[in-house]
Amino acid sequence: MNKHSKRFNEALKLVDEKKTYTLEEAIGVLKKTPVTKFDQSIDIDIHLNVDSKKSDQMVRGTVVLPAGTGKKMRVAVFCKGEIEKEAKAAGADYVGGQDLIDKVAAGWMDFDVAVASPDIMKELSKLGKILGPRGLMPSPKSGTVTNNVAQAIKEIKGGKIEFKVDKQGGMHSAIGKLSFSEKDIYENASKFIESLNAARPQSIKGKFVQSASISTTMGPGLKIDI
Repeated sequence: MNKHSKRFNEALKLVDEKKTYTLEEAIGVLKKTPVTKFDQSIDIDIHLNVDSKKSDQMVRGTVVLPAGTGKKMRVAVFCKGEIEKEAKAAGADYVGGQDLIDKVAAGWMDFDVAVASPDIMKELSKLGKILGPRGLMPSPKSGTVTNNVAQAIKEIKGGKIEFKVDKQGGMHSAIGKLSFSEKDIYENASKFIESLNAARPQSIKGKFVQSASISTTMGPGLKIDI
């Protein structure tokens, strides 16, 4: 049996495992947990009443977190011609066409999000087996395939994240950092929950969220009522 760290056990003393917390209460508890040498993420884990194998029950979407993610996002933009100038002016970390595609094909992956203009998707599709498994393949559904790359870069740098249900009906998302104020964590979490509810498939009857919890990277989860 794995033994928890002293820090985890100290955090566990603050948690009532039998209680379902309000979002405000849970965030208050998280802010009291022992600090670590790094700024922990605030994670939300949700189990949905969906069958992700059915196309009409797939849950996915995007949300711009009001207080940002707390992480510096490195954005790579695959594009051609004049759009390259727009991408660079908008603050993209890496911009290129076939040269950037060749660089990724050779093993370079030093970015967090990829954006692409529609006219380069035919060439970029060759990287599907590389980018797809890592969740980095640009997609119109997530707003990362667009002619307005400047807007996409602005949103990503400003705190835009993508969420998608997994095969087991679960969803895990980081919605900020423990160093954020309680108000900022609450606003980020509330916006995420609002966007998740807006993505509810019409075919789902009855309860949509079966269970939910919030935690820090290194701490125990607290059951929350959303």
